[in-house]
Amino acid sequence: MTATGADREAAGLTTRGYWWWRRRRGAALDVGLASFSALECALEGVVFAGETGLPVPFGVLFGLLAGSVLLVRRRWPIAVVLVSIATTPAEMGFLMGIVGLYTLAASDVPRRITVVLTGMSLVGTFIVTYVRLRQSVTEGAGFGPGGDWYVPLVSLFMSVGLSAPPLLFGLYIGARRRLMESLRERADSLERELSLLADRAEERAEWARTEERTRIAREMHDVVAHRVSLMVVHAAALQAVAPKDPAKAVRNAALVGDMGRQALTELREMLGVLRSGDTMSAAPAGRVPLASVGRAAAAAAALAAEDGPRLDEVRLLVAQSREAGMTVELSVEGELRPYAPEVEQTAYRVVQEALTNVHKHAAGATTWVRLAHRGAEVAMQVENGPSDGGASDAGLPSGGNGLVGMRERVLGLGGIFVSGPTDAGGFRVSAVLPDRRPA
Repeated sequence: MTATGADREAAGLTTRGYWWWRRRRGAALDVGLASFSALECALEGVVFAGETGLPVPFGVLFGLLAGSVLLVRRRWPIAVVLVSIATTPAEMGFLMGIVGLYTLAASDVPRRITVVLTGMSLVGTFIVTYVRLRQSVTEGAGFGPGGDWYVPLVSLFMSVGLSAPPLLFGLYIGARRRLMESLRERADSLERELSLLADRAEERAEWARTEERTRIAREMHDVVAHRVSLMVVHAAALQAVAPKDPAKAVRNAALVGDMGRQALTELREMLGVLRSGDTMSAAPAGRVPLASVGRAAAAAAALAAEDGPRLDEVRLLVAQSREAGMTVELSVEGELRPYAPEVEQTAYRVVQEALTNVHKHAAGATTWVRLAHRGAEVAMQVENGPSDGGASDAGLPSGGNGLVGMRERVLGLGGIFVSGPTDAGGFRVSAVLPDRRPA
């Protein structure tokens, strides 16, 4: 993993306590170069003082001051190059000129300034070299006619040799440095983006797990609540009629057994769907990809919808409620047609949960179940009248999640859900689902 700028600074790779130097080795290098440059300029200052008649200590002091300017080359590279150009007539500061041009080219100084100062340094070196060689040729008088081309050619080579290499090398190092900084910034940016993506992936995985748990809890509630409610109602009826009508008690006991077996069958099918939809079991612990979570949840939901109940089984629901002693009337409008599995399952569960609520909270109430197959939707309504005061309460517990689960199912498919008491003292549950036919 790429270290960020803060990590590199915390690790001691950069230091910001030495004026303008970022690293200790940079400060040590500049101090060493400035020392060599000051020594060079001091020695050349002795020669310069002897040629101009100035006091030797003055020439040495001038050389030391001029050469030590190289110490600030990283902070003020333009000043270093200007000082080297100014000392060119005194034939001192060769190291300062070379290092100054390299630093100027490698820095972020505008290229126009770099070109102008490099040209000034080249011209100054050419003039000084030309004058010195001309004097040597004139005094030696050993070159003959060839001195006419020898002096300018050597002067050109000297000036270009002292200016071009540091300039080109500095441009290369500066471009490489900027490229490395750009790549480092890009790596830091990618690391931050990957961290954000990892956080979002974890959030989506947690959301997928929560949704799957909610869906499983809703299915378990729908499967168990209705069957168990009917079993409790039949058990109460069995207890009441056993001493009086043994034959009816036998029929009720058989119904209780059938409903228990149906509940177990539905639970077994649901568990089988969950096992078959779990594609994450083969992945190592702690390294399950988010795509596997999404595929597992989607597969489980699809299989549950395919294997779930259908809308034409509503008649069986109504028949079971009638057998439990409830007065239920079923009316169907329109022609029954196939819908998408999730639409049919949701419609079935709404009617099932509404009938379960009637068993729990309105024992003995007359109930009407209405289904309407329309052009672009299917509608269902379960309404019960006021509870029969003489009917015994089955004593079924209620978690208060039935209506919430129905609403979530219907709204999840883009439908409409309305529930509430009626003016006659009963309760009504209405839902409309869009017609999502399979392709």
